[in-house]
Amino acid sequence: MSTTTADAPAVEPDRRAVVRAARVGAALAVLVLVLSFVLPHLLPIDPMSRRPVAGEDPVPPLRGYLDVKTPGVATSRVVLLGLLAFLVLPRWALRARWPVLVAVSYAVGLAWLLALALVDGSEGISRVEEMDGEYLDTARTITDVPATLDTFVGGITYGEPDSWPTHVAGHPPGALLLFVALVRIGVTSSLGVGLVITAVAAAATPAVLVALRALGAEAVARRAVAFLVLAPAAVLMAVSADAVFTTVAAWGLAFLALAATAASRRRSVAWAVLAGVVLGYGVFMSYGLVLMGPVALAILAAARSWRPLPWAVGGALLVVAAFGSVGFFWWEAYGPLQDRYVAGLGGKRPQSYWLWGNLGALLVSAGPVIGAGIACALPGVRATLRGPVGERRTTVLLVLSAAAALLLADLSGMSKSEVERIWLPWVPWLLLSAALLPERWRRPALAVQVVTAIVLQQLVFTQW
Repeated sequence: MSTTTADAPAVEPDRRAVVRAARVGAALAVLVLVLSFVLPHLLPIDPMSRRPVAGEDPVPPLRGYLDVKTPGVATSRVVLLGLLAFLVLPRWALRARWPVLVAVSYAVGLAWLLALALVDGSEGISRVEEMDGEYLDTARTITDVPATLDTFVGGITYGEPDSWPTHVAGHPPGALLLFVALVRIGVTSSLGVGLVITAVAAAATPAVLVALRALGAEAVARRAVAFLVLAPAAVLMAVSADAVFTTVAAWGLAFLALAATAASRRRSVAWAVLAGVVLGYGVFMSYGLVLMGPVALAILAAARSWRPLPWAVGGALLVVAAFGSVGFFWWEAYGPLQDRYVAGLGGKRPQSYWLWGNLGALLVSAGPVIGAGIACALPGVRATLRGPVGERRTTVLLVLSAAAALLLADLSGMSKSEVERIWLPWVPWLLLSAALLPERWRRPALAVQVVTAIVLQQLVFTQW
C-alpha cells in the first residue's frame, strides 16, 4: 500500500516545458523515421543482409517489402472503422462505465485488428503460420512433449539437419507448446490459429486498463485507451505470435498491480503468485521478456508496495521448476541461442545501422506519437518520481521503464531488425505516454496514429 498521504499535492511540470518537450520529441521522431527509411537507399550498406528476391522492393527498417494495394471494400472498411473510432472513442471513454469501457476496448480492438488484416483477404490472418520457420508445422509433428523439452536445447544449433526452424529455435519452448496445445484441441489450420492469435492479441489493452485502474490512474487509462486500441501495432498484432507474448506479459503485470494494491494480505499473495506464474511463463515463451522486469518493478514503485515481490518471484520459480522437471533449463538454452544468432543473419546485420534503425521500426509499430509522448515524461521527472503517488508519477514510471528496457535491448546487439514485431510487448506501456501530451495535441496525435496504421497496411507487406 502507499506510504504517502492521500492528500499530498501532485507534482506537475511547467506546461510550457511540456509543450517544448513535445515539439522536440516529435521533431526527433520525424528525423529518426526519415533517416531509417532513406539512408539504406543512399549508403553502401545492406541492413537486412538477405539475398535480393525478384519482384521485392525492401523497406528497411521494416522486415517486408513495398506492396501497394488497390483500395477496395476492405480498405474502405478500415478507413470507416478508424474514422468512427477516432471521432467517438476518446470522448466516450471519459464518461463510460468502467466495465463497459474495458469490454468495448476489447471489442473495438479486435475489430481493428481483423479489419486491417483482412485488407489482404483471409491470407492476412493465415499467411504467417504457413511461412517457413514458423511454429505451426513443427507443432503438428510433436507427439511427445516431455521428450521434446528434454532435447530442445540440442536443436537450437544453426545449420544442422535436425535443427529447429527459425522461430522455434529463437524462443524458449513455451511458445511452441502454445501451438502444440492448439493442435491437440483441434485448431490445426493456419487460419484457425491466426484467428486465435488475433483474439488473444486484442486482450492486451484490457490488461493495461486493469493495471492502471489498480494503480489509481483510471483517468490516464481513459485518456490513453484510444491510442492503445488504434495503434499501428495492430497491423502486426493480428498475425504474430509476439502478440500472444504481449498479452501474456500485460496480464501478468496487471495481476502484479492488483497484488500491489490489494486490500488484504491474502489477496495480495494470491495475485502476486498468479502474476509470477504468468510472467514466468512469458519468459519461457520469449527470452526477451526478461526485459519486462523494469516495467514490473515500475508497477511496484508506482504503488510504493514491494511486498508482492517475493511471492511473484516464487510464482515464477514454479514455472522454472515445471520446465526443469522435464529437462529444459532456460539458462542452458540462451548460450546456444546467442551462437545461432551470430552465425545467422543477426551476425551479418550492421549494428551501426540498427542501433537507430530499430528505433525507426519502433516508431512505425508503436506510432510516431511515442516520440512526443516520451519527451513529455521528461520535464520535472526527478521531482515527479520523488513525489507522492499520483497519476503522472505512475504514467512516467511505466513509460520510462518500458523505454529503458528497449534501450537495453537496442544496445545489446541481439535486436537487429524485426523489432516492429519483437518489441510489441513494450508498445502498450510506451503508448501510455500519449496521456502526457498537451491536451491540444491529443486529437491530431491520434489521427496520425490511425493514418499510420492504414498506410502501413496499404503500402507494405510486413511478412508478419
